[in-house]
Amino acid sequence: QLQLVESGGGLVQAGGSLRLSCAASGRTFSGKGMGWFRQAPRKEREFVAGISWSGETTYYADSVKGRFAISRDNAKSTMYLQMNSLRPEDTAVYYCAQRIGAAIELTTAYAYWGQGTQVTVSS
Repeated sequence: QLQLVESGGGLVQAGGSLRLSCAASGRTFSGKGMGWFRQAPRKEREFVAGISWSGETTYYADSVKGRFAISRDNAKSTMYLQMNSLRPEDTAVYYCAQRIGAAIELTTAYAYWGQGTQVTVSS
């Protein structure tokens, strides 16, 4: 089993920044791709960003391109999401997960989800 714990969420004004962390334990972290998803109230969980096992390849939803940056430190078994120029529409619970399938943007390609961290952006 892989345990994932997100942290770093909070309340921030529009235009501000937050850095989310996803700490892994209990299973191999470095050999798999990882991803960040988010879920706003009354909406489906959606893909935000993904990263390959090595960290060399990254993927972003169009809505966050140029504002968010995903990275990972395999030595620390930790993944990050740097979020800049935050907007009220970024408000959601953010989840990290380990990818076990090929479809980077689909929740079904991921297993071992964290419990989520709340990000609230005020206007």
